[in-house]
Amino acid sequence: MIELNLVGVRVELPTNQPIVLLREREGERYLPIWIGAMEATAIAFALQGIVTLRPMTHDLLKTVIEEVGVHVERIVITELREGTFYATIHMSQNGSSYEVSSRPSDAIALAVRVNVPIFANEDVLTEASIVIRDDEEQEVEKFREFLDQVTPEDFA
Repeated sequence: MIELNLVGVRVELPTNQPIVLLREREGERYLPIWIGAMEATAIAFALQGIVTLRPMTHDLLKTVIEEVGVHVERIVITELREGTFYATIHMSQNGSSYEVSSRPSDAIALAVRVNVPIFANEDVLTEASIVIRDDEEQEVEKFREFLDQVTPEDFA
């Protein structure tokens, strides 16, 4: 298993499809996973520390897990089958270990809330990872900053 860092949630253009982007902790490979808009919002809110008036589903799950005395240990992106990623949530309670199957987006949304590591099996990274060179990443960030500051009047 390879530990990953959560880079963040991005939007793929031109489809406007949300992507959660993970990067090897000790490497240069990135793992993009296409996710739903609701899950993207849940992950982004947790990363930004946004607290909603009522608990979102992943906040509720975190509270239930804590109330019954279960400890989430890690999440693992286990496989990529026919274009679909699979994950497991690894938990323990009173010396017993449990694994629960999950969509990666839900597992990541929970991992951000309970501050546990995210892993992927090597086979998943071999099949689905990409390498983004540092200079490419810097250019993307510069372009993103430009888009944040540009107005329609700038093109008049």
